[in-house]
Amino acid sequence: MRNPFARLCIRWFVCVLGLWIASRVISTDIHYASLYVIVVAGLILALLNAIIKPFLVIISLPAILFSLGIFMIIINGFMVFIASWLYHPLHITNFWSAIFAGMVIGLVNYLVSKVIEKD
Repeated sequence: MRNPFARLCIRWFVCVLGLWIASRVISTDIHYASLYVIVVAGLILALLNAIIKPFLVIISLPAILFSLGIFMIIINGFMVFIASWLYHPLHITNFWSAIFAGMVIGLVNYLVSKVIEKD
């Protein structure tokens, strides 16, 4: 897919779906008032992933290589935690919940990209 706006919209959808699934699985650690909060937080997370995450990956490349890519889970969790910090209606109680939400979002992203690649 070459259209950058369409890619951002797909990232946004994936982030919203992943946050919603993570909030359902660990409902005691992720708090929000309505679905609107998840949609806005998904947009913030998609923008953070598009703008800040590439720099974080480059900076932490030695840790990623040393851990054989497992450090990416920490980076994904950190991005979710930053989105929660920037957008106060979404409250994630601790960093471990943010890491779990990052893992769920990564899994949803993998599944959605496999479905899109088939078409």
